[in-house]
Amino acid sequence: MGSVSQHFGRAPEFTIVSIENNKVVEKKVLPNPGHEVGSIPKFINDQGATCMIVGGIGHRAIDFFNQYGIEVIRGIVGKVDGVIAKVLDGTLESGENICSPGGGKGYGAEKIHTGADDNNDHKHHHQH
Repeated sequence: MGSVSQHFGRAPEFTIVSIENNKVVEKKVLPNPGHEVGSIPKFINDQGATCMIVGGIGHRAIDFFNQYGIEVIRGIVGKVDGVIAKVLDGTLESGENICSPGGGKGYGAEKIHTGADDNNDHKHHHQH
């Protein structure tokens, strides 16, 4: 298995993984269908994918994926198998958000941050 490509459109192949109950039930590697605008998001959607893990990707491509209801996790590096393992145990972190809502999303800092925001809001309201 290869590594996550840093140029999404130029990736030679895409690994499609089906996960059920935190186990990989199917894994297939498909060749890149060609980098026409919108062709890869359509191709990935046709595979029934709900989430796309990528290295580098442009905003336009993300918009295409979002139109299909596919979530994009970008800024990911490393071996494909290692990334899959992180998805399974909920430790995959990206510059943005993670596939499964609330699944291993950098909880520590985020919770503290949210808590502080909430406290500020409450103080603020009491003053009025």
